[in-house]
Amino acid sequence: MKRIDAHQHYWHPARGDYDWMPKDNAILNRVYLPSDLTPTLREEGIAGTVLVQAAATVEETEYMLGIADATPSVLGVVGWINFEQPSHLHHLKRLANHPKFKGVRPMIQDIPDVDWMLRDDVQWGFRALCDLDLSLDALGFPQHLDNFATLLARYPDMRTVVDHCMKPQFGPDEDFDTWAAGMARLSDLGAWCKLSGLVTEAGAGWDVEMLRPYARHVIDTFGAERVMWGSDWPVCQLAAAYDDWCAAAHQMTEHYDATASARIFGGSAIEFYRLDV
Repeated sequence: MKRIDAHQHYWHPARGDYDWMPKDNAILNRVYLPSDLTPTLREEGIAGTVLVQAAATVEETEYMLGIADATPSVLGVVGWINFEQPSHLHHLKRLANHPKFKGVRPMIQDIPDVDWMLRDDVQWGFRALCDLDLSLDALGFPQHLDNFATLLARYPDMRTVVDHCMKPQFGPDEDFDTWAAGMARLSDLGAWCKLSGLVTEAGAGWDVEMLRPYARHVIDTFGAERVMWGSDWPVCQLAAAYDDWCAAAHQMTEHYDATASARIFGGSAIEFYRLDV
């Protein structure tokens, strides 16, 4: 089975639409292109990646598709459309014609209104994903778990993958049981999950034992057949190098059999995103 990184980014801050990016952060606020990641992919034996949006603009999606056209290792692109503008349906239909365009990711974690995804005026977007058979990357925090469950129950045909294990909170705000119950509910509703983002949420003092209960719960709850590993590079570099997070993920999954491992580190991403490998 080919090894796949189900979640990574390329960006160029001078494009001007990465509103979330702190200008004083030397790790994030710099250019990241395929030439920066290709040597690491080769060293880790990763055959391809899914490139995920990092800006809330259609223009960035087109920028990523241009990178994908020129980069064989980019097997799929998850983009963005404005759910608050029904006219963006034509963008979604147009983008869907690109063979590497797989779905969209509204940046729900950055939207102040926790109930945004349930608003009447954005429902056309979720219906369109079902109609066009495109995927939804669910980006949020534990506070969004109940609303995502409502959304998935409303649209049972929507192919949904949870990004970054829904970003469980470590430290004083940690509430494993509430997070675990919410994730189990999403699994029951048919969602998939990315084993990604944990090192960033845990912070610079992370270790494998800190992350292990979360990884185990995700894999045991969703099943290896619906879990896919992602680096979240270059964001992961806030807490870990690409190879360190990759090694930690393998360490946390070493007790699963070869079939499960092949799903987590490649097969699940290939199936969910329908990647041409």
